[in-house]
Amino acid sequence: MRRPRDLSLRARLLLVSVIALTVGLAAGGVLLVAVLDFALLRAVNSEALDTARGVAKLVDQHQLSEPIPINASMQVQIVDAQDKVLKISAGADRLVSMLRPEELKGAQDGTVRQVPGSRVGIDGTVRVAVAVAGPPTQPQYVLVARSTDDLDQGVHILAVTLLTAFPLLVALLGAVLWRVLGAALNPVVALTAGAEEITGGTRAGRLPVPESRDEIHRLAVTLNGMLHRLDTARARQRAFVADAAHELRSPLTNMRTELEVAQHLPDTTDWPVLTGDLLTDVDRLSRLVDDLLLLARADDGTARTPARRVEDVDLGQFLFELAGRYPGVAYQPPSAPVHVPADPDGLARMIGNLLDNAVRHKTSQVRLSVEPDGSYQRITVTDDGPGIPPVDRERVFDRFTRLDDARARDAGGSGLGLAIVRELVRRHRGTVTLSDAGPGLRVDVRLPVTS
Repeated sequence: MRRPRDLSLRARLLLVSVIALTVGLAAGGVLLVAVLDFALLRAVNSEALDTARGVAKLVDQHQLSEPIPINASMQVQIVDAQDKVLKISAGADRLVSMLRPEELKGAQDGTVRQVPGSRVGIDGTVRVAVAVAGPPTQPQYVLVARSTDDLDQGVHILAVTLLTAFPLLVALLGAVLWRVLGAALNPVVALTAGAEEITGGTRAGRLPVPESRDEIHRLAVTLNGMLHRLDTARARQRAFVADAAHELRSPLTNMRTELEVAQHLPDTTDWPVLTGDLLTDVDRLSRLVDDLLLLARADDGTARTPARRVEDVDLGQFLFELAGRYPGVAYQPPSAPVHVPADPDGLARMIGNLLDNAVRHKTSQVRLSVEPDGSYQRITVTDDGPGIPPVDRERVFDRFTRLDDARARDAGGSGLGLAIVRELVRRHRGTVTLSDAGPGLRVDVRLPVTS
């Protein structure tokens, strides 16, 4: 037997709907029978009580004849306080009261009791209404019996009808629901077929969007947006891998060429010079691998946390030591000590990449400075090179972006420097912007003074 969770969505929805429909109809049927029974019983009580009070009024007016004229569906007895039958209607028992002494003793005007029909010679049950007549010192009780057999039959017929009609009604509604659910789920079937075609590569990466503005429409739009982002991510990944392979090939090719040449060199070759060239290419390869690893971790979320190993860094002294490694960099120290929470390695890599770019494109000099900017410290790197056009200032932060590919490769650039700067600045919860230096380029990095 199949478990409910193994059924299709359409079958599960139909099953839940049919169960809910059955429970609802059953509850409604029970309520209907109960309300009808209550209403009919109340009508019987009211009819018997009205008759009893009418007869009591005739007793008080001494206008009652015997046998008591009454509807054939009822029986009437008039008894005294000792339960002795005084007068009856046609068909009523002259000797035995409809109510026993203990029942009559507690009866008041308007009381209605249910007793077995055998007491009045009919099947089923009867309702006996009581009305009080005569003086208070010698009360007489008017008892009117009304059979409930017709009431019971009506309720029984209704119950049988409901029990017969409900299964047919549930089956009919189930068939209608099956068709309605099929029509409602057709867009889902279309989405599934479209997804299978996309997976199989037989169609473009877009799912059919239904015309109705409902949840399925929003689902299709959301899935298409996701597919677009996945396509974009795959394209970026392919481009990243291709660019990375291209960048890695250059130093590897240089190293291979140098080693092949070294195999044919005489013993008198200046090997330290050769190893120095190899180390230069190894350093370049190592930096490139480190850059790729950092950006790959940023892509998979590993680096989406604040900078690690955060320390209180004396920014003035830190930049002074860093600027000393770059000839031609003029550093303007701050007038007072400047401290920021930062990862020293990340900060060194961030500013180092900016200085590398500035020195690579400078004409004569690079300037480095730091100054307060509200709740931030602003580090500024300025060169007097060709600068970057405003339309390209956002694009240069993309990976492997070069405004002049040939010159950048010759100079040893990989096109990853500014992408890494932005990632490291983000990890320090700061901002980086590019602007004109007139001539040249100005880069402003703002780092918060509190963690």
